This record gives sequence, C-alpha cells and structure tokens, in this order.
Amino acid sequence: MSHRTRIKICGLTREQDVQAAIAAGADALGFVFYPKSPRYVTPRQAANLIATVPPFITTVGLFVNAEPAQLQDIVAEAPVSLLQFHGDETVQHSAALAESVHRPFIRAMRIGTATLAADLLEYAQAYHGGSRLYAGLLLDALVEAYGGSGKVFDWSLIPKELAPQVVLSGGLSVHNATDAVKRVRPFAVDVSSGVEQDKGIKDAAKIRAFIAAIRQADADLSEI
Repeated sequence: MSHRTRIKICGLTREQDVQAAIAAGADALGFVFYPKSPRYVTPRQAANLIATVPPFITTVGLFVNAEPAQLQDIVAEAPVSLLQFHGDETVQHSAALAESVHRPFIRAMRIGTATLAADLLEYAQAYHGGSRLYAGLLLDALVEAYGGSGKVFDWSLIPKELAPQVVLSGGLSVHNATDAVKRVRPFAVDVSSGVEQDKGIKDAAKIRAFIAAIRQADADLSEI
C-alpha cells in the first residue's frame, strides 16, 4: 500500500499564504503563538485566518512554555484543533495543558549532536504513556531559538521503528524534501522557513514546489 506523507505549512501570518497552502494541498496549517518569534500571530489574527480554513484541514497552534491561563485564553479565541509544544514542557506539564483545553497535542523534540536513537524512543514512550491526548512526536534541530531555524539534523538518528510515526521538521525545503521522505519515511513533514520570501511571509511558488517534491517522493516509494 502506498503511503501519503502528510504536510504541514507552519508560521503562517497572512490570509493569502493560508489560501496558497490550502490550494497546494497542505494537510495542516501552523500558527505560532510564541511572542518572540518573527512568525508570531495574535489570537485575533489567528482566529481570522482559521475562519478561512475549510473542513478536514488541521489547524495547529505552536506554543513555547505557555501558562495554562494563557493557553486557555488563546484557544478560546483562536480555536486550533491541535497543539504543538515546542519549549521545555515536561510530560506532566504537556498533559495538563492539553487537558485544560481538551485538545490533542504533539511534542517537539529538538535533536542535537549528543542525541541518541534510544533517547528518541524513550522520549516518545514517556509522552505516549503520560497522556491520552498525546498525538505524536515532531523532530527538529536543536538551535538557540525555538523553531524556524532552517537547520537540518542528522536523520540517521531516527530509529526505523519510530520513523513512520514522527513529524519530520528542521531545515526542509524543495531541495531536500524528496530525499528526506525517501530516507526517513516519516508520517508527516513540517516546513516553515523553507517556503518563505522572508520570515513569516510565505512564497506560494515555493509552497507548491515543496508539496510537489513530497508527492514525488511518495510516488517513487510506491513503485519500489
């Protein structure tokens, strides 16, 4: 059976970019609620963008070390369907945050040079066992900032038994998208800076090219 890699376009700030991602075939759209990010959107801005999204496309809110009251206020105004925790949240903290707004969540793990394959398995197992709302692991490069760095990590660290469950992120672009899917075979990919004109400003042509590259990889793999 052929696999269809899911695609998330993250860091959206403008309606035309949201519509470009939808038209190109994105499965999920990401909105950053981390004020220090150049891709930050206010809850009101996100609410207006989410209102333009048709059914069956997942809207994702990215949070970094959010407090429960802050998260609740944001989700009440901007009703994202999935949470993405990208900071230093523990298993218990992530579970409590997700329960407070009744939303499933994915957890970002930032991978550095000291990360081992066993660490990824342990991390995934801890979150899976720690919350009924845990929906998966997103793998990104370890950098000083939180997300959108354009940096690639060593994909060979991802255990083969874990790869089909993860969201692959970190430095993806049209130039490495096909290779990433063929080598890792993740459940989904997440791109932000790789489809931008500038931080927070997407490029419709780059979005289309990126998604086409992922679909080409899927097609090539189905013939193997």
